[in-house]
Amino acid sequence: MKFNYYPETDSLYISLIEKPSTNSQEISSGIVLDFDDKGNLVGIDIDHASKVVDLTRLESEALPINSIALAK
Repeated sequence: MKFNYYPETDSLYISLIEKPSTNSQEISSGIVLDFDDKGNLVGIDIDHASKVVDLTRLESEALPINSIALAK
């Protein structure tokens, strides 16, 4: 999973898996879900992110991340 913040557009993109998006659906004003060709969720796009998300911190809890993945 990758988090990409674009300050020039104040948007946050959360890439869930490394697959291209073939379909998008706006589920709320400024919140867009991206899906692959099989309908699987691949990413989340949040417009005006600084107004709806606390961008000052990123926390994880109980994720099965090993030290090798963190070293990359």
